[in-house]
Amino acid sequence: MNDGFMDSLIEQNPDAMIFADTEGTIRVWNVAAERIFGFTKEQAIGSNLDIIVPQNLRKAHWRGYEQAMQRGDTKYVGKSLPTKSLHADGSVIYVELGFSIVLDSAKNVIGALSSARDITTRYKKERETQKRLSELENAQR
Repeated sequence: MNDGFMDSLIEQNPDAMIFADTEGTIRVWNVAAERIFGFTKEQAIGSNLDIIVPQNLRKAHWRGYEQAMQRGDTKYVGKSLPTKSLHADGSVIYVELGFSIVLDSAKNVIGALSSARDITTRYKKERETQKRLSELENAQR
């Protein structure tokens, strides 16, 4: 399969596809990432992942990212996790994030590939439902 085919797979994926190198510099950013995070491909590529990581989560994010790059593994590989992220307009969004370590043909870590799906609406509805249930339980006491 040629590079054009692989590019098409990434570009046409309905989920955001983001590849960052071992330093956390964004190298791949598809159309879905533009839609979800609000940054154009031109704005994102070459930028640090901090553009989508909320300030209060950055220390933990970078600690985990650096460990994953050093070890070539992480407990999050193969899992989809809900997390907060940043939109280009500064608002907080919620995404379901999948994460994998990318190796070259010599098995050296070259970065991380993430897929993200916007779950903001679902997350807010679930929070509202939980709040209502809690209020009902408190009212019955």
